[in-house]
Amino acid sequence: MIGEGKKVAFHTLGCKLNFAETSTIARLFEKEGFQKVDFSLPADVYVINTCSVTENADKECKTIVRAALKNAPDAFVAIVGCYAQLKPEEIAKIEGVDVVLGASEKFKLLNYIQFSQKKQETEIHSCEIDDVTNFISSYSYGDRTLSFLKVQDGCDYTCSYCTIPLARGASRSDTVASVVENAKQIAASGVKEIVLTGVNIGDFGLNQNQTDTGRKQETFFDLVKELDKVESIERFRISSIEPNLLKDEIIEFVSTSQRFVPHFHVPLQSGSNKILNLMRRRYLRDLYSDRVAKIKEVMPNACIGVDVIVGFPGETEEDFLETYNFINGLDVSYLHVFTFSERANTDAAKMQGMVPIAERKRRNKMLRILSAKKTRAFYEQQQGKTESVLMEHENKNGIMFGLTPNYVKVKLPFDESLANKLIEVQLESIDADGNYIAKQLQEQLN
Repeated sequence: MIGEGKKVAFHTLGCKLNFAETSTIARLFEKEGFQKVDFSLPADVYVINTCSVTENADKECKTIVRAALKNAPDAFVAIVGCYAQLKPEEIAKIEGVDVVLGASEKFKLLNYIQFSQKKQETEIHSCEIDDVTNFISSYSYGDRTLSFLKVQDGCDYTCSYCTIPLARGASRSDTVASVVENAKQIAASGVKEIVLTGVNIGDFGLNQNQTDTGRKQETFFDLVKELDKVESIERFRISSIEPNLLKDEIIEFVSTSQRFVPHFHVPLQSGSNKILNLMRRRYLRDLYSDRVAKIKEVMPNACIGVDVIVGFPGETEEDFLETYNFINGLDVSYLHVFTFSERANTDAAKMQGMVPIAERKRRNKMLRILSAKKTRAFYEQQQGKTESVLMEHENKNGIMFGLTPNYVKVKLPFDESLANKLIEVQLESIDADGNYIAKQLQEQLN
């Protein structure tokens, strides 16, 4: 085994999908005899999984590489992931990087490992993104109480601001049977909650088991129904799904499911139809409000998260206030607010009407304040309720945390015996940090 007596460390930037893939790459290393260590420790190999959405990706990469080589100056450094696919030459200029692997090569990293000496010139192994057509199953476990399970990759949408199709390629997905088998493997490791991840998971079934007419044989709804039968997993959580792909049948099924939790993250991006059109989103605001209303109709206690972008080219003050007021009127629970930034090779970067940076920041701040108000209101609605909570392992100054099915963060005095256990609690009061102080009602549910 090439890794006998060697150590490897990983650093992941970006989304849940990246964490799933990093964990899968780590297991490949462990099978070859490598010992996985924390990124802050000396290692023989450092792997950095990058993100195309991250601001100042080049600067961030340099900082992380520098930190790694400070601990182990002769270590082999590999950069993989979305940014590595988009800007390999840029990354190759970073001092100390030995290899840069694009979307088609990252799972073959072991083939490129060399220990003899640091490379004089960085190797780049990549291909045209149109040639990336295979799907590689991935999931995480061991680092957290829950697992991120990749069910889909790539995207066929052409949103004017987004680089993800350029970094990950066309939409493609696993099969239902394979995902179910992965879920069972995850369950065998003791994990109780799985988060389904992908770039556009509502498109599950594309480029997989297609008929001659190009129609999908398997759908995301098919996947949800089959996973619900996996008794060894207590909870399934849907990470993020486009509003136009969140069908009534999915919402209604989740409302009666014993395993899928009442938590949806549904990207909005703008509450202005004018801006949605400029973004080339596949819905208008009325459809979005209809999805929120449908969820709340059948699951009044559901948590709903929202992605929104501020400062998009052409967004006037009136457009922004339209978004603000639209969100303010929605029964949603929290916002993830992104400030628009120009991305190379996207149509949005060439649009007229760029919003000044200071104004983008002001709008971002306004929506983050609105998010805090929405979250507080949602939490206050939970007071006095009895909920099951999945407790995490970490001891934070004598306190441990967990999540309810509807994504409310709960705190209890640390008790190691409760880690990775589902317990029943009563939600009593909200502390200064916005977490629920709870009273334990039972030793454990599972």
